[in-house]
Amino acid sequence: MVCMFCGLFGMVLLNVPIAVALGVVAVAAMWFTQGADSLPNAALVMFEGATNFPLLAIPLFIFAGGIMNSSSISRRLVNLASAMLGFVRGGLAMVTIGASMFFAEISGSAVAGVAALGTLLIPAMKSRGYSKEFSAAVSSSSASLAIILPPSIPMILYAVMAQVSVVKMFISGLLPGLLGAAGLALASYGYARKYDFPVEQGFSLAVLGTALREALWALMLPVIILGGIFGGFVTATEGAAVAVVAALLIATLVYRELSLADLYKALVDAAIQTAVVMLLVAASALIGVLLTEAQVPQALARSIQSYTTNPYLVLLLLNVLFLILGMFLHSAAAIILTVPIVLPLIQQVGIDPVHFGLVLTLNLAIGQQTPPVASVLIAACAIAKADIWETTKVNLGYIGVLLMVLLICTYLPWLALAPIHWFYGAAAGG
Repeated sequence: MVCMFCGLFGMVLLNVPIAVALGVVAVAAMWFTQGADSLPNAALVMFEGATNFPLLAIPLFIFAGGIMNSSSISRRLVNLASAMLGFVRGGLAMVTIGASMFFAEISGSAVAGVAALGTLLIPAMKSRGYSKEFSAAVSSSSASLAIILPPSIPMILYAVMAQVSVVKMFISGLLPGLLGAAGLALASYGYARKYDFPVEQGFSLAVLGTALREALWALMLPVIILGGIFGGFVTATEGAAVAVVAALLIATLVYRELSLADLYKALVDAAIQTAVVMLLVAASALIGVLLTEAQVPQALARSIQSYTTNPYLVLLLLNVLFLILGMFLHSAAAIILTVPIVLPLIQQVGIDPVHFGLVLTLNLAIGQQTPPVASVLIAACAIAKADIWETTKVNLGYIGVLLMVLLICTYLPWLALAPIHWFYGAAAGG
């Protein structure tokens, strides 16, 4: 197993795609440990790993986000956020955070969020005197709210691998997501006072009313999606299908701003993003089988338990591990690699799997902001034409906010679990 992991990280450092590296290492390990006769089973394991029904929600939510990007839905949400928050000093930063929350409730993807909203808001901030580094930093950090708020795609992946309820994972992210948004807004206000950023516009009920009227149907999307899921009318996967249908109807019949060319582009982008994730999932199934047969998770659990069985110390150790992994792995890869290994440990020390899933997700949100991988930060810097390391210096304040949210959620588990009891009056796990 040590050779397998060394080979994996060696290939990653050589810039081999993670999904390919996972597959190559897993097949090589099967060859050496079980012989060539075991290789035909690899295709079956990969197929079964990628055909779990809840995973169908991933391409559907990505496609719904693509429809938003290709129509005027994103722009209308930005205009509404501007009417609501533009009167605050540094209002465009607040608008970015507010619009990112709206977008997160539909797409579940941080990269999609920064790609859609960054192209609108980063040039606007630069034209109003915001530095390109600050513009990229606030866009990147606020986009990572999508990994915390429902319908988070990483949460879907975790729920499938940990065999917990997708809906309960979604609910666990509500309060932490709102707390993170409030913290980012406070940090933005501090930056605005320090650098004397402008007030965009005075508050006007007329302007707000116009923006609200124009964005009303766009606002119906998260209401339809989350209302259906949390109300028990649809599963998370069915809710993703509803999101696509609702986005299509609103973009074509209400706003009439989605052409066939735009729809084709959204389909292609969704297919490419889905292929990347699903190849990771399929390859990880092989790794999972090998780890289980070698009893690596059980060995790790025994090793840590020989030092401590205190769940809070275990979470502290895991937080350090995930923060380091988040610097080098994309969120999907980190979930796929770590969950099969650490899940037996958290079960043995009595940590609720939904609480642990939230902690893991928050770590990965921070990982999206910490180089060298930092997928969301890199996307924002590309749009802003800003240096990633200079942007990281500005981004440290926002990363600090996300770290505070992580610590609060780690050691106050009721923040994640209490809303589940409010919704269901039942145990959080399962």
